[in-house]
Amino acid sequence: MGAHLGRISLDWDVLAHFAPIWLAGAALGLVLGLLFRGRLRLFIVGIGLLGVVAGAWLVAPEYLRDTGPKAAAGGSGELKIVSLNVYVSNPAPEATADWILAQDPDVVILAEYRPEVRQRILERGGWNATCIRCDSTVLTRLPIVATSRAKGDGPLVTATLRDARGEFTVVGMHNAWPTDVADQQRQEERIRRTLRRFPGERTILAGDFNSAPWSFSRQRWDRTFGLFRRDRAIFSWPAQPYKQLKWTAVPFLPIDHVYAGSGWATVSIKRGPRLTSDHYPLITVLAPLEPR
Repeated sequence: MGAHLGRISLDWDVLAHFAPIWLAGAALGLVLGLLFRGRLRLFIVGIGLLGVVAGAWLVAPEYLRDTGPKAAAGGSGELKIVSLNVYVSNPAPEATADWILAQDPDVVILAEYRPEVRQRILERGGWNATCIRCDSTVLTRLPIVATSRAKGDGPLVTATLRDARGEFTVVGMHNAWPTDVADQQRQEERIRRTLRRFPGERTILAGDFNSAPWSFSRQRWDRTFGLFRRDRAIFSWPAQPYKQLKWTAVPFLPIDHVYAGSGWATVSIKRGPRLTSDHYPLITVLAPLEPR
């Protein structure tokens, strides 16, 4: 129940990020409660049922919300995007770059990216890059019209690109952890201000938000950005055991996200394979919608 206090205080909202764990734990308690008898059984089952309702109340909005327009595969002008937190301690950055190139993407959005990754991609030829010494970067095979980099409050880069339908902007970013409440909220506000600089219809935003979709903070910023979040509960972290916690090799937090304006339809979005990063990549295919 403490996670629901995130509705009124972001200091409590960190608990909401783990809503599926609370839901699973409550369901397990409910089942185990059936093994007892009498008043103890009623008490344990009652607490478990309350936990299931509270957990489902947190998780359900993610599965009920609108993720934007959809389109069938094979249309003209499709845009394939790979987004990934490469991980600063990635032991095999060249292999990560080779996997990215094998996906044949049009746009690559990276956080915590290693110089080896950039070098490997650019060596292939035909690629352009923004802010090659930043924590976050956008690499693309499309012409880059303009770029910018935000100063302070964490990494954020923009790249205005040109395709057959004109110009559109891609924003790549990397936010602080939700335990750093003030920092993360400043970064989210900076994203909002950045998005306002560009026509929203064709703008794309992606990166490591360090923010799960059932948190009240994420839901609030979803409403504020003016874009559709295209992913739905894609569990992207961790891809490797976190420090000494071996069980955390099973991903339990969807914290990497992709947003796009109403001028794009989602053809597909999926989680890529486990690489040598601590995050899973997201592979997104968007198709342009004809203006109404």
